[in-house]
Amino acid sequence: MVGGGQLARMTHEAGIPLGIRFKLLSDTPQDSAAQVVGDVVIGDYRDLDTLRAFARGCDVITFDHEHVPTEHLRALEADGIPVRPGPEALVHAQDKGVMRAKLDAIGVPCPRHRIVSDPADVERFAAELGGGKAPDGFPVVLKTVRGGYDGKGVWVVRSSKEAAEPFRAGVPVLAEEKVDFVRELAANIVRSPHGQAVAYPVVESIQVDGVCDTVIAPAPGLDEELAGQAQQLALRIAQELGVVGHLAVELFETADGRILVNELAMRPHNSGHWTQDGAITSQFANHVRAVLDLPLGDPRPRARWTVMANVLGGDYPDMYYAYLHCMARDPQLKIHMYGKDVKPGRKVGHVNTYGDDLADVRERAAHAAGYLRGTITE
Repeated sequence: MVGGGQLARMTHEAGIPLGIRFKLLSDTPQDSAAQVVGDVVIGDYRDLDTLRAFARGCDVITFDHEHVPTEHLRALEADGIPVRPGPEALVHAQDKGVMRAKLDAIGVPCPRHRIVSDPADVERFAAELGGGKAPDGFPVVLKTVRGGYDGKGVWVVRSSKEAAEPFRAGVPVLAEEKVDFVRELAANIVRSPHGQAVAYPVVESIQVDGVCDTVIAPAPGLDEELAGQAQQLALRIAQELGVVGHLAVELFETADGRILVNELAMRPHNSGHWTQDGAITSQFANHVRAVLDLPLGDPRPRARWTVMANVLGGDYPDMYYAYLHCMARDPQLKIHMYGKDVKPGRKVGHVNTYGDDLADVRERAAHAAGYLRGTITE
């Protein structure tokens, strides 16, 4: 697995019961997965020679992030190394411009968008949205086509004067309409090389300051037909793009009952962390099965409701006494910490709770995450 973050850490854990030997390419020995994986190579994933040396002896290469240069992945494939997902699929998660063009071509509903060249072009795009009047089209969402995550590389601008910052990165900028959505959803699916695919229940994803805070599985009050449409849409995208492994399709649910695709991720995803304790087969276990072309596991939920809450770093680095409180208060609580240094706002772990009463399950998750962060002290 290329990338040493928490996704690699949890994917490695899922492979242990199957006796899978796991090799990791990590930036530093302190990375989350590097702390627990036995076979670790420290190196730069952007260097082709490093990637080639790492890949020797591997049955398959997969990723915990989308940042490996596409041309390097093509070179590995030319060397005969199975790469899953392959570069022709992964580029749609690496480059938002490529993603939007492909989704348009296959008829997937998306926010209105186009590549813009400078702030003046942003104003012209806003005018297109506003029926000829730029002020009516603002605010507009601007995204660098590569490299953004967790709100980074994304700006909401209310005039062309506010639009200069995104262009300073020197990469193409995608402009999108700011969708008037009711909530954000995510459809998670896993697909194997021979085309078997499974779909998890559609979840509601609650963001705070551009970072995922809470995920509720299944999304409460979601129309059954719309949920089915979201799952079918994710399965179709995976097939059309040739995805192998886990695919997360982040969605907007609009006030008039439509769904629009916001982002794609081709790896285990924060919106699927609930599956570790809330599904028969977790996203991590099914990602391992998929990239090894093993039969996929049952994605059905174990409980009526499961809630995942992210633990963000605060001013409370000593987790031991927090564990005492949280575990005593809620013996069913599942805590997953990533071995990261605690820094304000940094994702350092998550908790999962489950049960039949949604209000109770949500309260338990919020309390545990808050207590582990230090924002709740009783």
